[in-house]
Order: sequence, then structure tokens, then C-alpha cells
Amino acid sequence: MSKVGIIGAGAWGTALAQAAASAGNQVMIIGRDEKIVSQINDFHCNKKYLGEQQLISAITASAGFSSLKSCELIILAVPAQKTRTLLKALPQNIKCKMPVVLTAKGFEKETLALQSQILEDEWPKAIAMMLSGPSFAVDVAAQKPTAITLASIDARALNHVGKILASASFRPYFSTDPKGVELCGGLKNIYALACGAIEGAGLGLSARSAFISRATIEMGRIVEGFGGERATISALAGIGDLVLSCTSEQSRNYRYGIELGKGKFLAEILDQSIGLVEGVASTAVAHKMVCEAKIDAPLVKAVNHLLNGDVDISTIVEQLMTRPLKSEG
Repeated sequence: MSKVGIIGAGAWGTALAQAAASAGNQVMIIGRDEKIVSQINDFHCNKKYLGEQQLISAITASAGFSSLKSCELIILAVPAQKTRTLLKALPQNIKCKMPVVLTAKGFEKETLALQSQILEDEWPKAIAMMLSGPSFAVDVAAQKPTAITLASIDARALNHVGKILASASFRPYFSTDPKGVELCGGLKNIYALACGAIEGAGLGLSARSAFISRATIEMGRIVEGFGGERATISALAGIGDLVLSCTSEQSRNYRYGIELGKGKFLAEILDQSIGLVEGVASTAVAHKMVCEAKIDAPLVKAVNHLLNGDVDISTIVEQLMTRPLKSEG
């Protein structure tokens, strides 16, 4: 039995705690909300994020970081824009050499940094790992079959952490392309916004399928342009997560996009309590990244225009359909 620490008591952090506990580990969730911490400890549930879903008794919670000292693996499950603040707040005596799994799918607004770059800045001794792939928190928490990608350049740590997390319902597949996996995770949220907008505007399933196909090609160019491997696009962290996020209303980015497609403004949508939508913050960052790197990414640029209110989704699709004819590659 290993002791796993999970920082973040939201839906995803709690779901990952369930996954780790179902693999036979002792799990400590660190959360800021005292009510949620008490609920996990006293009633083995997190009603705010996962309703009546019962949690395995091996899961406990705390509002302080001290209990992380005895953990051999730490998983970060906080929003992408909160990662640096969280890491700065961690006591130095916790920041020893150990595997740290990053799960946020987004890019830092102020610096354009990837999550792994933030970890390198704030916790240099950490063995960085990326966890990504087609997975909704409610499915993972309910112990429904879920396969994800676990990526690291450290093969030994990858094998060790994979064994800690693997169970009959949670299956990690290994990758040695953490940069590619990380980029896919952030980009798929951007494309999900557009697919939701296509749905909200009633443009049809054919248009959405075409967009997903073209997004796969564009994602490959971006991943390769930033030093990742194009092959990652065809795996779970790429096409697997992209399709799930671009077709299901369980995806907050997709739901947000639907409202955009209906012609609603950002402020109106935020009032609907959809929850955290990582793609909104990531789009402007990704747009700057591809422009600076001179990577052809018309879909990212189009979503950026959509979020800025410069143009509606129907006009975007029309513009994409009338681009110069070319081969699919």
C-alpha cells in the first residue's frame, strides 16, 4: 500500500482519489473548503462536486499540507491558472525529489507556460508526470472503466506510478512524450468550445465532425512545432480526449460553446454556473503561442475571435469552408 496525496478537493481531485484508493492505496485529499473536508472524513462523499457518490474509506481529507510529508506520490488537481500560486504556497520541506502528477489542462495566461514548466520553476526536484486522456470525473469516481495516458521522460518513475494507480477500472497507458500529452490536453478544450458553438448554432453533425478532423491535423502541427511527437495525437491523450470533449455535454467547454453558438455573451454564460472552463483562458494563450512560433493554426485563431466577440460561429465556419483548396495533411 502506498500513500498518495492529492491537492485539490474538486470533482477531478476527488475522482482521482477514488481511483487511487480503488488501486489499494491510502489517499489524502488536501482541500481549502472545511465543509468539503469534513464531509469527506465524516460521510465519505463530496456532495458539492460528486453528489451522493460514496467514496472508499481509505480516502481522508485535510485542509493543511503537513500530511503530505509521508506521501510517496503527489497529484495536483487544481485549475491551470492556480498551479503556480499553489506550488509557491507549499512548504519547502515537502518539495523533495518525488513523482508529481500534473492533471490541469491549460496554459498559464501571464507567462504562456505549460504546467510542467511551472512545476520546474517552483519545484525543481519534482519528477514531472502528465496525466491526461478521455475521462470524466463522474465516471472515474463511479469506478467505470477509464483508460488514460500517463507520461514522463523518467521510465522508472513512470512504471512505479503506473503500478500505484492501475486498477480494474482505471488503466494508465505509458507515454514518453509528456510535452505532447500536455499540449493535447490544453488544446482539446479550445476545440471543444468551437464544437459546442457549432452545435449551439445548429450547423449540424457533419460540420462538427469536419471540425474535429481538422482539429486533429492542427493539433499535430502545434504539438510537433513545440517539440512533442505527432504520434501522440492518435492516442488517448490526443484523439481520445478530443472526441470526448467535443461531443459530450458533460464537457464544460462543450456546454460553454453551445451557449456561445446560441449568441450569448461571455457574462451571460458565466452566470449559468457551468463551472470552470479551462478553454476560455487557454485560447488567448494558445493564440499567442502559435503566433509567436509562426505555426499555422486557423482553428485556434478562429476560437480566439469567437471568444473576443469579433465574429459568430456561422461566419467562422463559412470562412473556414472558403479557405484555399489544399490536401488534407
